[in-house]
Amino acid sequence: MEQSLDHFLIKIPEPQQSCLLFLRQYFIEEMSLEENWKFNTPFYYYKGKWFCYLSYSAKRKHEIYIGFVRGYLINLPNFVSEGRKQIKVYRINPEKDIDVKVLKKIIITLKKTY
Repeated sequence: MEQSLDHFLIKIPEPQQSCLLFLRQYFIEEMSLEENWKFNTPFYYYKGKWFCYLSYSAKRKHEIYIGFVRGYLINLPNFVSEGRKQIKVYRINPEKDIDVKVLKKIIITLKKTY
């Protein structure tokens, strides 16, 4: 798993790579989520269940977003379903600082649903 995830991250250009590395560290160390590699994507678990995943697309202008599995349960600005029934996404602009307060609010709120 570690090799696949490391290989995934090495291929990504800056500043997207640094952004994903920060999110990875934040999820594991600050938010106590467990990391796993599934479907060629970094997934994060809470209490053994899918919680969120990181998405990166070079084809879509190096887009980064976090998909939250139970995102449909909360409504916040900039937290959208984009036609998905269950998952809501939080888009990240790697050119700007991540709003850690909003991200933490999303994670803490969704942890209560597990």
